[in-house]
Amino acid sequence: MTVACVVLDIGGVLEITPQTGWARRWEERLELPPGAVHERMRDVWQAGRVGGIGEREVHEQVAARLKLDGPGVAAFMADLWAEYLGTPNEELLAHVRGLRGSCRLGILSNSFVGARERESRRYHFDELVEQIVYSHEIGVLKPDARAFEAARATGMRAHLFGDNASTIARITEHLGPGRPLLGR
Repeated sequence: MTVACVVLDIGGVLEITPQTGWARRWEERLELPPGAVHERMRDVWQAGRVGGIGEREVHEQVAARLKLDGPGVAAFMADLWAEYLGTPNEELLAHVRGLRGSCRLGILSNSFVGARERESRRYHFDELVEQIVYSHEIGVLKPDARAFEAARATGMRAHLFGDNASTIARITEHLGPGRPLLGR
């Protein structure tokens, strides 16, 4: 028998992550033109997404490029993480919790260095699914085929997220009726 697997994304799927305007607020505070924060930090953000830089180095670069002291860096990063982590998509999370034992569950997500620890603390994704594949840990971003190959190597198959209702319907269709419980 084939074991079904449901793979989910985090940002915009398991986490609702609307833009909060944090970068623009920092630009105003630092008297920088619109877009300057992301322009100055672009290569750092990219490196952090594929594990090319650690959190300490991110903080050092924020301090140097935006001319912030220690408390300023901490406040800047807190604003970044507040948007990044968003709020839980309770409806989808409840559905996924209900799937435990009937299929394998995993996450494949573009991420940023430090995301695993923060998301585990806040959302306990590590308790929700069997396997999490983060871009900053494998060095590859979606839609690069290598990211999907890394997930497939752990037995994962993905469905594209549209909204909760259509995603839940696709998962239900994928799993089929009367799916037997997996042994634990």
